[in-house]
Amino acid sequence: MGPKKKAGTVLAALALGLVAAAPAQAGVDGHCGKYLCVMTAHHNRFVQDITVRTKDGLPGTIRAYWGDYHSPKVHAASHRWEVGREQKGAKLVCAGLERDGRTIEDGVCVTI
Repeated sequence: MGPKKKAGTVLAALALGLVAAAPAQAGVDGHCGKYLCVMTAHHNRFVQDITVRTKDGLPGTIRAYWGDYHSPKVHAASHRWEVGREQKGAKLVCAGLERDGRTIEDGVCVTI
């Protein structure tokens, strides 16, 4: 192997190492509306979990949705759903709150 080929091989290996070492965009993001907060832990478009809580601490029927994921409704002041999946086209994780059969707040969203 000539010196030019050796140098090219070394440079290619270094470039590949830099690409492999680039960190994934991991994050914990949240957003609150008037009555409700939604938080999510994610790596790029891979959502690990979604937590929804009421700001006043009073229970209500809460739910979360993200792309084609729609959580079951839960009667609580706070709840965490383990999602553990990826959706390439889904950019918003949202939540809604109902009390006494009325929608109190809906569409509180976090951008991922």
